[in-house]
Amino acid sequence: MRFVYLLLCIAGTALPLAQFVPWLSANGLNVPLLLQQATSSNIAAFAWTDVLISGLATIALICVEGRRLRMRRLWMPLSSIVIGPSLALPLFLYLRERHLAEMKEDAR
Repeated sequence: MRFVYLLLCIAGTALPLAQFVPWLSANGLNVPLLLQQATSSNIAAFAWTDVLISGLATIALICVEGRRLRMRRLWMPLSSIVIGPSLALPLFLYLRERHLAEMKEDAR
């Protein structure tokens, strides 16, 4: 599963940025325009609301599960939420799988 999570990290970074970078190049960091376009239709508002809620759920999962397992470097998936949950969640799951494998090795 770790390989799948790494592939999802790549896709979760490349695909959203492939949409955002051209917009950013054309408009600069124009936050009012970004918010206006993000909420310009019901479907756009639906998508952004979904991303926001997914991001909050991802942050909660990282904090709760990461602390429960005593994982290190939780700052990595937490800071990657800036790119989006499409990077933060698979990155956390990759790090979690790696941590669980290390715990299993240490138990032997």
